[in-house]
Formats: sequence, structure tokens, C-alpha cells
Amino acid sequence: MARGDLTDEEWDVIEGLLPSERGRKSRPAHDNRRFLNGMLHVLRVGCPWRDMHERYGKWNSIYVRFRRWAEQGVWDAILATLVEFGQTDDWQHIVERRAKLTPLAG
Repeated sequence: MARGDLTDEEWDVIEGLLPSERGRKSRPAHDNRRFLNGMLHVLRVGCPWRDMHERYGKWNSIYVRFRRWAEQGVWDAILATLVEFGQTDDWQHIVERRAKLTPLAG
């Protein structure tokens, strides 16, 4: 686990909020944690998607899933759940930044 990646406790809260990727022509759902860590890395450090560290996987695959989750309201559901747990200090800023990212920036 890299610095800034989700802890096991954080993952336990968020895992059930993420849609299954099974049945799609994409990676199986077990990659959701790695992909989410990649998304959060880009949002946290502000780097272009193409400059994301390789440990998270292919940047384009992660970006496509990021956009799909945004369209499906996954980010809003995550934020609502974190509000319930009182854990919005850092997360709210990260989730709100998602709307400001331009497609394929970089």
C-alpha cells in the first residue's frame, strides 16, 4: 500500500458502494480498490491522468471507470455515506474536485 492509499478500514466502508464491473468488458470488480486508489491519487496531487503512477494500472482504464462512476452517481453516494460517518473533512474536497477535472487533462 502506497502513502495515501485507502486503509483497510476505509475500504470496508467504501467497497459496498462501488458497482460491480462483472459482465462488462472491463476489469473484474476486485480491481476496484486499486482503481479507486489511482483515482484518489490523481485528485489528491492534481497530476494529469496520463501521469498517474503505474502501480494503479492503465491510466485510461482508470479514467474511464472514474467517468462512468461519476455518471452513475457513485461519487455522490460515497460522499453521502461519509457524511453519515462524519468523515467528510478530506473526502469532501476530493470528491468535489472530480467535477473540476477536464476530460483527459494533460
